[in-house]
Amino acid sequence: MKPIVRLMNLLTDGTAPEGLSRQEFLKTTGRGLALGAISSAFAACDNPSETKTSTAAKTGASAPKLPAGSPPAEVPDEVSKPIELEQIKAKTEQQEGPTPTPLPEDMRVGYAVVGLGHLTLNQILPAFGACKKSKVVALVSGSPDKLKKVAAQYGIKPESCYSYADYDKLRDNPEVKAIYIVLPNGMHAEYTIRGAKAGKHILCEKPMANTAQECQSMIDACKKANRKLMVAYRIQYEPHHRMVRDMVQKEEFGKIKSIVANNGQNSDNPSHWRFKKALAGGGSLPDVGLYCLNTIRYLLGEEPTEVVGYVHSTPNDPRFKEVEEQVNWLMKFPSGVQASCATSYGHHEDRNYKVLAETGWIRMDPAFPYTGLKLETSQAQGKENQLTQHNIADKDQFATEMDHFSECIMEDKVPFTPGEEGLQDQKIMEAIYQSAREGKPVKLESVSKKDAFRGELPKEV
Repeated sequence: MKPIVRLMNLLTDGTAPEGLSRQEFLKTTGRGLALGAISSAFAACDNPSETKTSTAAKTGASAPKLPAGSPPAEVPDEVSKPIELEQIKAKTEQQEGPTPTPLPEDMRVGYAVVGLGHLTLNQILPAFGACKKSKVVALVSGSPDKLKKVAAQYGIKPESCYSYADYDKLRDNPEVKAIYIVLPNGMHAEYTIRGAKAGKHILCEKPMANTAQECQSMIDACKKANRKLMVAYRIQYEPHHRMVRDMVQKEEFGKIKSIVANNGQNSDNPSHWRFKKALAGGGSLPDVGLYCLNTIRYLLGEEPTEVVGYVHSTPNDPRFKEVEEQVNWLMKFPSGVQASCATSYGHHEDRNYKVLAETGWIRMDPAFPYTGLKLETSQAQGKENQLTQHNIADKDQFATEMDHFSECIMEDKVPFTPGEEGLQDQKIMEAIYQSAREGKPVKLESVSKKDAFRGELPKEV
């Protein structure tokens, strides 16, 4: 096995080279050698040496609609229309929604999932069972034993199982229409570009990449290959947050004044790739802090004009030799809204936000987990404040985002969260880091258009 492939196996799937444990490998190679190998891998990838600045990023224009390269699939009415059932509840009771309308297996978009780590095994692969328009048809992993076992669990044919060295052979698999990249952040750009060159549409986990330049190279590669690119911002396809967005956009509580958001957790294991700068790009900010940043942009439909950032890491903590522990930052928006955000790898899990408006507030707590989200509002009613709990059924967040991307492929639409959305987040995060280094506010490029970097809002979530 080639050294870089062996290294990728270790870092993405937890698989050490033959005869060495993961801990022994890290001790033997040392930090410098490991990072040197990673740098060599990135240098050998297909990223263009020069990138062009997109017109959309400069002007705030929406991502242009590109032809998908094949005519959209036509779904017959007998499949697409819900089955109507007789009414059993009184009209005064809360009614059930329409019956599900899953597509037949042979009409669904086939996905190759790249990387078999925690997120893939615990969330993404099980989510295909809740999908209506998507199915998993191929797997890519650096661990042969794990690959074989997972393939058997999900009914994936042996010939549709690939190693990282065989990744480019996905071009020869007609069942694979899209690739879902679930790799360390520093590998997103390479595998997106190679996947697009293989003729596949790309769904990439967040954060989109480690740098704005890498994000732009991913956008350019997918446009050149005439393939769609979507960043997996699951929050923007989730019903609780959609309800909050609607409340904010309709000003149901008057003008929004400020938003306070936090997403942090106590992360351990210093040898994990999330604590390696070359693979993670940063610490808590691009990992869990990004949810605060992206969600606030989604709720307001606005782009910040200025940021102020502060970074702190506990001295001598082995986890934070390369990446930061904690980031606090402020954002100013054109409407006058000010947002105060915090993220950390060093405190007990806490994931929430609160929108403060003229006549009430909106609170999501918890706001960012995969399940169990809770939404409540408070509004002035005469001499009292009315507190309302909004009970909304959970939906599988990964299934909803995958089905949206599948729909975009089938109907030739720009995804709601295309590559330009991920690029904008990366630019803002880089400005936050810059502010922390320089100790002063950083101005951002003015964007006047609402939802400037998104596609058409999904009809339902």
